[in-house]
Amino acid sequence: MPDAALPQGQPLAGVRVLVTRSPERSVALVGALQKAGASALVLPLIDFERAPDQHALDLACDALGAGAYDWLVVSSATTVHVLAAKAAERGVPLDRWIPPTTRIAAVGAATCRLLEARGLVVALTPADEQSAAGLLAVWQGPGRRVLLPQADIASPRLAEGLAAAGSSVTAVTAYCTVDYPAAAERRLAVPAEDGAGEGRPPSYSLLTPATAAAELAAGRIDAVIAASPSAARRLHKLTPLHGCRLVAIGRSTADQADALGMAVAAVAAEPSPAGLVAAVAAALRTSGNAAGEPP
Repeated sequence: MPDAALPQGQPLAGVRVLVTRSPERSVALVGALQKAGASALVLPLIDFERAPDQHALDLACDALGAGAYDWLVVSSATTVHVLAAKAAERGVPLDRWIPPTTRIAAVGAATCRLLEARGLVVALTPADEQSAAGLLAVWQGPGRRVLLPQADIASPRLAEGLAAAGSSVTAVTAYCTVDYPAAAERRLAVPAEDGAGEGRPPSYSLLTPATAAAELAAGRIDAVIAASPSAARRLHKLTPLHGCRLVAIGRSTADQADALGMAVAAVAAEPSPAGLVAAVAAALRTSGNAAGEPP
């Protein structure tokens, strides 16, 4: 699926946007925000640790490499990094480790692109809603053996939906989601994103939770991007938004924010940097706060 088109010109000139992602995962988004004229502030709220039961994960991975599964269902970019690390432990690249007979499904376009960048063919991904529900709506694998590596806090909805469709599902914890920062000895190594274009990587302000709360309370942040349901939960614990517009990366993140009583100003049409920039612009336009106008 192609990225959404960026709004023309600099629709976010003078706007300050808080990005709730780790620095490694913020490069492309920060670059896109700056291209649109915004000042980006990065607040890492979640981090990732290795799964505590590496034996169970290794058993599932060995079975995957041996061709025991008809489908590999990948629900996040972090899962791709875990699988790539497991392949490296076995001395092979990911595209040579996963048998060609194993079909791959990806929940979202970003995960799909990351798999394809590693030389893998993705057989199935939702065209519209990029979520567990979206994948289940197009699922084509009833009666098949499925490996589903996922986060420790993953909703059971995907595994249950695949099983209800007739698949034999092996769900295994691939990694744990924790408050930032993860314990150094357990932290999952996630490679930094590629840059958002030519030239030097974009610069940004890295905030602590206390500093972010003070900036929000003072009304100095115009929009905040919740990049996952986990980030929405941690943002809710941090502070009231004080009129700052909340933008969700996708429907599941928006649903989590709604459940917490947080008003969602916009949901990205697709979870790409361009899609998020467009969503921020739309959120501020509807609030009369585009281009740095007073809230």
